[in-house]
Amino acid sequence: MKKLLVLTVLLIAAAVSAAWLVDTRVHTPYRGYQGAEQFVDLPPGAGSKTIGDRLVASGIVSDEITFRAALWLTGQARHLKAGEYRFDRAMTPIEVLDRIARGDVYVMALTFPEGLTIAEMAKLFEGHGLGPASAFVDAATDVSSIREFDAAATDLEGYLFPDTYALSRHADAAKLVRLMTARFAHVFTPELRQAAAARSLSVRQAITLASIVEKETARDDERPIVAAVYENRLRIGMALQCDPTVIYALQRAGTYDGNLHRDDLTFNSPYNTYRYPGLPPGPIASPGRAAIEAVLHPVDAAFLYFVSRNDGSHAFARDLDEHNRNVRTYQVQDVRNRKAGKSDGSGRSAGSGRSAGSGASGGAGKMGGSGR
Repeated sequence: MKKLLVLTVLLIAAAVSAAWLVDTRVHTPYRGYQGAEQFVDLPPGAGSKTIGDRLVASGIVSDEITFRAALWLTGQARHLKAGEYRFDRAMTPIEVLDRIARGDVYVMALTFPEGLTIAEMAKLFEGHGLGPASAFVDAATDVSSIREFDAAATDLEGYLFPDTYALSRHADAAKLVRLMTARFAHVFTPELRQAAAARSLSVRQAITLASIVEKETARDDERPIVAAVYENRLRIGMALQCDPTVIYALQRAGTYDGNLHRDDLTFNSPYNTYRYPGLPPGPIASPGRAAIEAVLHPVDAAFLYFVSRNDGSHAFARDLDEHNRNVRTYQVQDVRNRKAGKSDGSGRSAGSGRSAGSGASGGAGKMGGSGR
């Protein structure tokens, strides 16, 4: 009898000791991996045993018993979510399970600013370690996702909506491109499609014009005015003479050296709006929402020209005489100031650094004169 009592006491003590040990472990931060961070990928449909095995093998949780104890204490067995998780500090098993139950998966934020081309987006894609730029360019040739908007498209130029995208480390180019075109479809609402139709613009024409506006100015207050300038030129059959379209043509040909020269204005490309009338064949970049809305809701103004004021804004003109006065005020004088060493270094333009000329935005290059 005495032996049985002793044995019982020992068993109770062992149980209490074990319970205390397990309770201590599930509330004690643990880190069993080397390096600054550890990633654990939990596949869809994985059971608690598979999840526990991966966490233990990755050094996130010390052992299976501790994992099971934490799972029982939290009651999270049915709430663990698949995905890739990043750990960069010691955590208690309770904290680990709480993160997985919340679905706090690791994502990378990749931001595409407005006004980028497919080629420029591809470089950002590669720069974030998501894959080669060529993979992004190839994925952007799949136009199936925008057929309802543009049956004539041969690539997704203009339709990869500029935004910030949350991606896993394993996101491929095709998935990202699908996300970007889905975002475009969400932004380009049926109401905007109706607005385009009301202005006798197809979706392709609207996005093409919006891409030009996007490249010409970064100011929200100016976009509807720039849109009006180009709409007015299109209405009267006047050449758009838009430098960014020439730059895009040169980029496509692989001959753009970072500067636009007078001879470039004769470059033979349907995208060259100095040489070919009307809109170019398609978008020259991906416009943002503001540029799209500006094209569909331009101001009611008779402007036909604009020139940079060298501070990020532009001066608009209704006729060539007024435009030439603006050129002399803002561009010719700026050149003289620079030569005299009086410039404060703030000469900036939202377009391609234009000065004089008869183009809508003042012509190409840093040169004087009033017309071509």
